Amino acid sequence: MLTTKSIIDRFDLKLLVGEGGLTKPIKNADISRPGLEMAGYFSHYASDRIQLLGTTELSFFNLLPDEERKGRMRKLCQPETPAIIVTRGLEPPDELLAAAKELDTPLVSSDVPTTQLMSRLTTFLEHELARSTSLHGVLVDIYGIGVLITGDSGIGKSETALELVKRGHRLVADDNVEIREITKDELVGRPPELIKHLLEIRGLGIINVMTLFGAGSVLTEKRIRLNINLENWDKDKLYDRVGLHEETLRILDTEITKKTIPVRPGRNLAVIIEVAAMNYRLNIMGINTAEDFNERLNAEIKRNSQKDEE
Repeated sequence: MLTTKSIIDRFDLKLLVGEGGLTKPIKNADISRPGLEMAGYFSHYASDRIQLLGTTELSFFNLLPDEERKGRMRKLCQPETPAIIVTRGLEPPDELLAAAKELDTPLVSSDVPTTQLMSRLTTFLEHELARSTSLHGVLVDIYGIGVLITGDSGIGKSETALELVKRGHRLVADDNVEIREITKDELVGRPPELIKHLLEIRGLGIINVMTLFGAGSVLTEKRIRLNINLENWDKDKLYDRVGLHEETLRILDTEITKKTIPVRPGRNLAVIIEVAAMNYRLNIMGINTAEDFNERLNAEIKRNSQKDEE
């Protein structure tokens, strides 16, 4: 659970008062700058958000009559408010210090400019509070493309990942991939903390990839762009031999490109997956070999048909 203390530790903020509220949960990724509230309009006050007070808000507050100042700050410090952050190293008003202390609302100070801190906080909160799930598989960074390798247990996912690491690519997660939907169409995968950098090889055991191959062989997280699904070769099944058939895998509300690779002795899966990642990069750059071949084939068929008619 994300709490106010997590934010203070993550962004190196200074707690002024309100220590009793450090365990308040943060459930909203939005950040507020309560300008209208400073003017007395609290009808739509988003009290469950982190509140940022910068030069604009505090300079306006200092213009208020003395009899209104205390009441405004007490209304700002609601029980569900995770924190009030005063930016740019500004001194908080005495009325805010008193209200935050009395109502156990964490009052925090930061030297960072308001807009910059707001941007950093929003990015962090959207990442941490995003919808999430977990999948059985292996996530590898191949030429900058996050490739999620899936398939039945024992089919060779981890062994293939090991070969990919030996070829210079980077392991993100093995066996269990935690996936967050950061924004629409953006999935980010990372390993559970317990098995970070670890790879399980049947007959060998658990190995530490970072220790064996160096820090450049691992990543802590990666955007997932491509799914490679490994399955045992079925002689009665027709597999795509041209590349025109488009498959997708739906994770949460996002669909990613899926390629099914049949497994049988003699196939070099690491090389095949490596080429699949490179081909995917070409596709997103607008180069599609399968479509080009299909167009040339159709043109050739059309020419031959015209010759036959003549």
